[in-house]
Amino acid sequence: MPITPRLALVTVGVLAAGAASLPLIDAPPDGSYALIATNELGMHCMQDDYSEFCVLPPFNSIRAQLIQRGNPPQIVESGVEVRYTLPAQQRGVDQNNFWVHAEQTFGVDLPPGVGLAGTRTSGTMAATGHGIFEATGAPVLSVDDDGRLDPYPLALVSATGPLGTAYAPPVVPVSSEMSCSFCHGAEGGSIADSFLSAHDRLHATDLMNAKPVLCAACHADAALGAPGVKGVPNLSSAMHLSHAPRVEKLGLDNSCYACHPGVRSQCQRDLHAARGVGCIDCHGDMTAVGSPARQPWIEEPRCGQCHEANAERQFEQPGKNFKESVGHGGVRCVTCHGSPHAMVEATTPIDNLQWNRIAGSAEPLNKCTTCHLGEPGGDFFHRTTP
Repeated sequence: MPITPRLALVTVGVLAAGAASLPLIDAPPDGSYALIATNELGMHCMQDDYSEFCVLPPFNSIRAQLIQRGNPPQIVESGVEVRYTLPAQQRGVDQNNFWVHAEQTFGVDLPPGVGLAGTRTSGTMAATGHGIFEATGAPVLSVDDDGRLDPYPLALVSATGPLGTAYAPPVVPVSSEMSCSFCHGAEGGSIADSFLSAHDRLHATDLMNAKPVLCAACHADAALGAPGVKGVPNLSSAMHLSHAPRVEKLGLDNSCYACHPGVRSQCQRDLHAARGVGCIDCHGDMTAVGSPARQPWIEEPRCGQCHEANAERQFEQPGKNFKESVGHGGVRCVTCHGSPHAMVEATTPIDNLQWNRIAGSAEPLNKCTTCHLGEPGGDFFHRTTP
């Protein structure tokens, strides 16, 4: 079923979004359901050009949690249709050459507009069986259908069931601001030529004659599920350890933004950033992140590193990261707090949009009547079960 007639958004460029530039929402009350949708990551990286190399493809995952309001509320896992679309991103093949080079890079002949997981920028979200509906690997770009730069594109998510329809407007962030040009580039050749030829010289490879090169073909990368080649360091370790001494010389206020987007895109734009807590405060410096003993994408900072846990206040479950964990009767942490790096109250108003809409304030969901039909008795519990 189409969802745009019921929830109309006027998308705009939001690199420096202020209140006046936020999208306009015209939707009926959510009624019997409360719906919150988030991106799996606070910012995904992709590239403007895939003709010579690939670090990461276009690949955003949108997750939604639907709660039937009541006393008590119930997490809905089946019997509903959950759909998503990115209204301003329906012609990605016009804006990026990923599909031209996908077969050479990944060994799959993708239909135009289809991502590596078989999803498009519109479709149905699948029930995962864990209180989450998900669209995995949507090929979202950092520019819209008109070629305008937008690292914070909005998706429209709807959930329709026996009791009606609920809506959510999540940000699906993506940036192509990996600034290899800070260090690489030479007269007479491309930026890729600069580092591919250096790699050939230092490691006796022949990458210059193997374009387009997939870095994860040799360097293991959990983000792509790539096992890599035995004896070759994983991609995170290779990149961080080799670049640590170089990036420090660039003089950036945040050296992480040389590669992790970025000076313009602001990967970290959450309440921690607003309070002066930066990337290194949680993740450690580049040497620590690049440690060969670390499991990239698996070993991540945990809330308990700074926040105090006790019987009434628990955080991530053992063996799970924040984005996978649950609390308060099975509600996902991200449902109340937002995506990693974009947790509310975010510094970018557009990231706060759906929290303002559903609860009336850009704060973690702490308004009981968002899900409960009345104020419940007892104290709020910040753990999995009462």
